[in-house]
Amino acid sequence: MLKKFLAGSAIAISMTLMAMESPGQYSNPVSDRNMPDPSVIDGGDGYYYLYVTETVRNLPVFRSRNLVDWEFVGTAFNDSTRPSFEPKAGIWAPDISKVGDRYVLHYSMSVWGGEWTCGIGSAWSDSPSGPFTDNGMMFRSNEIGVKNCIDPFYIEDGGKKYLFFGSFRGIYAVELTDDGLSLREGTPVVKVAGTAYEGTYIHKKDGKYYFFASTGTCCEGLKSTYTTVVGRSDSLLGPYVDKQGKGMLDNNHEIVIHKNRDFVGTGHNSEIVTDDEGNDWMLYHAVEVSGPKGRKLMLDKINWIDGWPSVSGGEPASTAKAPVFSQK
Repeated sequence: MLKKFLAGSAIAISMTLMAMESPGQYSNPVSDRNMPDPSVIDGGDGYYYLYVTETVRNLPVFRSRNLVDWEFVGTAFNDSTRPSFEPKAGIWAPDISKVGDRYVLHYSMSVWGGEWTCGIGSAWSDSPSGPFTDNGMMFRSNEIGVKNCIDPFYIEDGGKKYLFFGSFRGIYAVELTDDGLSLREGTPVVKVAGTAYEGTYIHKKDGKYYFFASTGTCCEGLKSTYTTVVGRSDSLLGPYVDKQGKGMLDNNHEIVIHKNRDFVGTGHNSEIVTDDEGNDWMLYHAVEVSGPKGRKLMLDKINWIDGWPSVSGGEPASTAKAPVFSQK
């Protein structure tokens, strides 16, 4: 009887492992590297390129064909081309975009506690893998009058180019020049969300604008409270509201991804990527409870229910069906 029980248990365990490793499935995290604040773009060469906060000096760049298997490509800068307007700062929360024929990288430079000295710069490259040519500082907090000018996000709308930015001192937007590298002269600084947020990403779908952001603490290991949230608007510059019509300017929102027993600090999501089956996917970072070293790269499917984005159960998947991409 004991032999039968042990044999049955072994078969059950084997079948569980096979299910977890079945082709067409993936498990979170999709990378064990420290990869916080991801931003992703289709490189047009069969790869998606990913940029994260500087855990490797000079800003690491990764690539993947399927959003699951990531390889290190190199760095956006080297020691001689590295942005330097804040010499002792790290390069945080990069945002990658295609502007015209060039890849434009917006980035933050900051030190912890440097709420008035931090700022945002821009760089460009002809290739998503770099190298990038730094265009220098666009603005600094003490120049533009907004604390914590970090976490840039670029978007084009109505023939204009905008940059959103900010961290727990309000989220703001400004208009950029046609090349996306500089502030447009005389642009107003428009407040679009309250003091609960950072890590802005805006997604347009079916005529609506969805303002994704993160609340809570990002960087306290297992004590991190980061949570991904969203609001919706009929206009890029707002007002953004929750399902009850309460405004994000007053720190109201809907929760998209929260912690569970396996992952905490679930936030700072990337751009949404649509696979070949029409499914939407979002990368973000989280701290793994079983191995809380760094903020690891996560992937989850976005479901659209009654005009609002959600993930299954509102929490990270452990194992799920993988995105489907044809091999180009």
